[in-house]
Amino acid sequence: MKYIAIEGNIGAGKTTLAKLLSKKLKARLVLEEFADNPFLEKFYEDQERFAFSVEMAFLADRYHQLSEIPSSGDLFQSYIVADYAPFKSLIFAQNNLSQDEFRLYREFWQMAFNKIRQPDLIIYLNRTYPSLKRNIQKRGRSYEQNLQTEYLERLTERYSYYLKHFWDGEILRIDADEVDFLQSETSVNSLIEQIEGI
Repeated sequence: MKYIAIEGNIGAGKTTLAKLLSKKLKARLVLEEFADNPFLEKFYEDQERFAFSVEMAFLADRYHQLSEIPSSGDLFQSYIVADYAPFKSLIFAQNNLSQDEFRLYREFWQMAFNKIRQPDLIIYLNRTYPSLKRNIQKRGRSYEQNLQTEYLERLTERYSYYLKHFWDGEILRIDADEVDFLQSETSVNSLIEQIEGI
């Protein structure tokens, strides 16, 4: 069973692509349960006060979801498609926490995710900042509407650094500004051919 995780900045189109791929591949779909995080809206109102709480809540939710991913094959499904990877927690925590808080957080992350299965393939969606902001506005989550470009830039830098220095698995990078998976079945089929070739 191949485990595919789709990653990218806020508004990159991860969930949209995960749903499309899971349907085409008849895959088990794992979607982040962000709406269940009781600290998320509070974090956007007061980041310094609620950063550690929001990240710990995400850590717990992601651990519970990803710990259910089987380590071996499945008789009925050949793929798992998730709209995030386990390391997403580290990217956002490092971006949002103080150095001391992040050191503590990283210890919790390592204890929780030490035995969690890692993806076989990361599909990384890259978008320009105007494109990210358009997508964020389009999906209409009120608490995201005031996200600053600088915040998105820092996330992109952290993703780039992590993928370059710490990720040693397969990665497929896509310029998501150049392709509309929702409108082009050909693009989705082409991506599936690439996935099957890896």
